[in-house]
Amino acid sequence: MSNDKQVDSGRRVLLGATCVAGGAVGLGTAGVLVSTFQPSEKAKAAGAPVEVSVAGMAPGEMKTVEWRGKPVWILKRSPEMLASLKSTTDDVADPNSERNPGELTPDYARNEYRSIKPEYLVAVGICSHLGCSPTSKFTAGPQPNLPDDWAGGFICPCHGSTFDLAGRVFKNVPAPDNLQVPRHMFVGDNLIVGKDEKGEA
Repeated sequence: MSNDKQVDSGRRVLLGATCVAGGAVGLGTAGVLVSTFQPSEKAKAAGAPVEVSVAGMAPGEMKTVEWRGKPVWILKRSPEMLASLKSTTDDVADPNSERNPGELTPDYARNEYRSIKPEYLVAVGICSHLGCSPTSKFTAGPQPNLPDDWAGGFICPCHGSTFDLAGRVFKNVPAPDNLQVPRHMFVGDNLIVGKDEKGEA
């Protein structure tokens, strides 16, 4: 009598099919698991550049858009507002935006206006002290909580830090740095926040 067992071909086929099916399920599960580590479309959109039309903005008008969960101000400065920046240069802490230039001010905005086009200030509306959002105080002259020679700008209501109309922080206030100017570029009458000729921020 032979010790050789007879091969059950039906059982062998069933075993092979089970292995193939199990492997396919395993690969599918791994694919789903890996895909959960990818950022969602909503998350991608939250970090994407923001495009806004600046056509028709009047001098002195300010728009606010949200970029990466932060308010970004777009202020169209009047000729008087631009002229006021000459009077504040000696009173601000970093007039030439030399502190943290890579983080706070792109090279194309390192000028007295901190902008590509002098009339447009584009700045993140978050105080560099503790992250409060300053409020606009564009009217010049004496008023509560501001110096008598106030030329217009922004004041942080939390701790009193003040910024001029280029987002430059005044000396001797809690905030250490100018407001951030994000990467931006103009395409026709549209402003793109979070992107410039070098790429996305």
